[in-house]
Amino acid sequence: MLRLLPLLALLAACAAPPPAAQLPQPLSYPPAARERMLRLALAEWQDWGCVTVGLPGPAGLPCAPREAARPESAPENFPRVLAYWRAVPQSGEAIPANRTRYQRALEGTGGGNPGTPLWAEPFWSAAFISWVIGAAGVDAPEFAPDAAHARYLDHLDALAAAWPAQAPFLPRDPALYAPAPGDLVCRDRSSRPLRDWAERAEERGRFRPMHCDIVVHAAPGVVEAVGGNVSDTVALARWATDGEGRLLPEPRPFLVIMENRLGRTPPFASSSLQDPRS
Repeated sequence: MLRLLPLLALLAACAAPPPAAQLPQPLSYPPAARERMLRLALAEWQDWGCVTVGLPGPAGLPCAPREAARPESAPENFPRVLAYWRAVPQSGEAIPANRTRYQRALEGTGGGNPGTPLWAEPFWSAAFISWVIGAAGVDAPEFAPDAAHARYLDHLDALAAAWPAQAPFLPRDPALYAPAPGDLVCRDRSSRPLRDWAERAEERGRFRPMHCDIVVHAAPGVVEAVGGNVSDTVALARWATDGEGRLLPEPRPFLVIMENRLGRTPPFASSSLQDPRS
């Protein structure tokens, strides 16, 4: 289950992203960056046991689990989540307490305070996304890693506004756009969700609980995406689509899709990379 933590609200409220006019032109990345991003997301899903949630049915991509699925609280997962946290600037807020919980788990004295198992807090879904994209080779000026989805989304949105032709990600309306592998599908997790992404501009820089997943497969009737801290693991979510490949509404509406343009901006725009929608 995805958890929310007031601490991240305080961290995310410390500073707003710079105005779009102050952002330098982003670098362009080759198709290999997108391909590596997808490989890493799928490898993590496999390492965590190939957990699948959402729409019933088998996953469209093969997955051979290296070991049985275990939740975040299993000591075997300590180095995995630790790696995700090391990718974000808020690592100092999350790692010390969980090192103590891990030591207690190894000693058989429990994972920490009662009711707080290993890695149960702070939530790490944004750290997971940040780790995947950073490990794929995308530098911080193009994707600002953060422990809050809202913060890195604000940065991507500002880049898209300042440099629409070169931006690595562009915001798309889920009601109009069919997601493709590499895209980020994001939802507002607050009690009063935004009606659309345009409303986020009014509060940019402020914390808002969100969750994003990385699309890894799209086929007729279904989109599949990998995310962290889903059911206390790295899981693949399956969502239904309409005949045009657009996501069907769910109880928790989709807020924005960040179209992945790694390998599709100049000078790679004319690359022979196959369109992942095909």
